[in-house]
Amino acid sequence: MVRHFGPLPTSALAARACFRRPARAVPARVTLDSPAAETMTDFNRVAAVTIDPGASVDTANRKMIENGIRLLLVVESPDIVLGIITASDILGEKPMQIVQERGVRHGEITVRDIMTPHEMLEVIEMRDVLNARVGHVVATLQLARRQHAMVVEPNEGDSCQAVRGLFSSSQIARQLGVPVHVGDIVQTFAEIEASLNH
Repeated sequence: MVRHFGPLPTSALAARACFRRPARAVPARVTLDSPAAETMTDFNRVAAVTIDPGASVDTANRKMIENGIRLLLVVESPDIVLGIITASDILGEKPMQIVQERGVRHGEITVRDIMTPHEMLEVIEMRDVLNARVGHVVATLQLARRQHAMVVEPNEGDSCQAVRGLFSSSQIARQLGVPVHVGDIVQTFAEIEASLNH
């Protein structure tokens, strides 16, 4: 006997419909003695968000907002990391300096114009992260006076250095349960130290 299936009811898509995104896992609470890897954004588990160096800074800013992040890897094909661009780069003084120096409109500034190139980035080896604690990462970010630190490891099968993940001072502060003052790294670290010393 042939089974008959009736169609499901349909309707028009509502104006301004939204769509579902995967739920972001709530990061686990940590202490300074927790394994450092617990605060790292691991690109083996979460896809890195990237941008082309020729994209406009406005496009980069939108991409950060859409993804709820404050840093993009700047890449060119085939997956070669040229550097990074952060929200601080976009919202800071660099774009205005370029507008004044070159006489261009803000919309004409590209990621390449204000990114931090790879040769200016200090990285942490994954093998060191595996033996480190959160406190080590906080001390590293504090010494470098940076909000982010890139983690690298050898790429299997070739001599390429692969970016494995990132540490973010704001992510660490959230996981430590400390208020985060975005854009003010000195304030963020001061809050971390003050709350952890009590």
